[in-house]
Amino acid sequence: MNIAVYLGSTFGKKKIYADATEELGTWIGKNHHTLVYGGSKTGLMNILSDACLKAGGKVIGVETTFFQAEGKGKENLTEFFVTTDMKSRKEKMRSLADASIALPGAAGTLDEIAETFCLDTLAPKHKPIIFYSVDHYYDFLEKQFDVMEEEGFLTPKNHSLLCFCHNLKEIEERLAK
Repeated sequence: MNIAVYLGSTFGKKKIYADATEELGTWIGKNHHTLVYGGSKTGLMNILSDACLKAGGKVIGVETTFFQAEGKGKENLTEFFVTTDMKSRKEKMRSLADASIALPGAAGTLDEIAETFCLDTLAPKHKPIIFYSVDHYYDFLEKQFDVMEEEGFLTPKNHSLLCFCHNLKEIEERLAK
């Protein structure tokens, strides 16, 4: 399975984010899945790709020319694609992925996973979309999706496409379905 992971290019303030990221990367590699990610050698993105590679996994990086010019691209990946812009990067990552996971990150992480969810509601692909709520990071967002459904802006069917997980075991169970 190709798993797209969207996450921070910084580390965040809590060590638990790095620990969970490393655990996920190791799990992807050990289970013979392929990681698809933003291709960076910084922050949590670097921890994720290193862990997956160290565990014997394959890693596909998808970087924009802008970030590539800044020298943020990671070398020695299984495959590496350079796109002209963020829109192309998101399209490429989605096209390669069988599932998507959002670890803690900032606006870019939310943009990527939200667009994946939005497009799947319009043209269903039935690919798992998971928010990995490490240390309750996405709890407020999970509640916001509940409010969207309660207020009639999100259908129960579309809401069911999302999964909020708090540990790797929950992610494994969701991906096994």
